[in-house]
Amino acid sequence: MIASVRGVVAGLSPDGAVIEVGGVGLAVQCAPGTLAGLRVGSPARLATSLVVREDSLTLYGFADDDEKQLFELLQTASGVGPRLAQAVLAVHAPDVVRKAVANADTGTLTRVPGIGKKGAERLVLELRDRIGPVPVGADGAAGVTAGAWPEQVRQALVGLGWTASQADQAVAAVAETVDGEVPPVPTLLKQAIRLLGRTR
Repeated sequence: MIASVRGVVAGLSPDGAVIEVGGVGLAVQCAPGTLAGLRVGSPARLATSLVVREDSLTLYGFADDDEKQLFELLQTASGVGPRLAQAVLAVHAPDVVRKAVANADTGTLTRVPGIGKKGAERLVLELRDRIGPVPVGADGAAGVTAGAWPEQVRQALVGLGWTASQADQAVAAVAETVDGEVPPVPTLLKQAIRLLGRTR
């Protein structure tokens, strides 16, 4: 129905954005990685997927069409709704998800909050034949994501209205709590927002 939106970013929140299109503000649910690329007052284009429920219409936004297609494919697996599909894309790049499903790498999939071992096995079983081509060199993508989290969180905080120095301080404070495996970016962003909330 609504395949994409293009307009000026009118507002940002921790879990979404308002894009003004032809005088109408559309609320779009976005993952932190997508929000990090948006700035209030700047033009933006988001690929979108409209999820229709009996009591709601929710528009989910993505940085590109590849993310959107994977979001919609993930929901064809039993037990996966839009929130969980978005959580998958908040934690892993599309190529990493495809590789994990194609190689039955349940360990990668269970890093997503809300997906246990059985859920990961079900995703592999139901989506393996439909996941599409797995790019060569996708091995390193997870590491790049893990290493890029400070900048993603910093950009998201600045986009939400904090100053660059406040964002830097929050990222530094969060970095001190990270030991071993890096948590998903949404978790780190929420932690940073909580820290900043105390200082406002």
